[in-house]
Amino acid sequence: MSSDDLENFEAERELQLAQEYQDVAGMFKFAVETERRFYLANDVKLTVSGDSARPVIEVELTDAWVWDMYRKSRFVPKVRVLTFKDVNVEELPVPDLSI
Repeated sequence: MSSDDLENFEAERELQLAQEYQDVAGMFKFAVETERRFYLANDVKLTVSGDSARPVIEVELTDAWVWDMYRKSRFVPKVRVLTFKDVNVEELPVPDLSI
């Protein structure tokens, strides 16, 4: 496999992942971004512990979808993330179902 083949494969996987994201985003209440991953989830619990100079952030997600093109299954019932870095939690707009 040449480097061009690998680049084309990764570009195709990324496109498929972006399309899947568009398909499933309406099923979730929150978007969560950590330094390593992006998640969609229906329940998010944040806990901050440790001292103020170096807090530990624990993020627990329930009913989640993981942005990771190398996973076979991106739907995960529970996720637990421990980090010292920033975590962004965004409540997603509720889709308007009226036509």
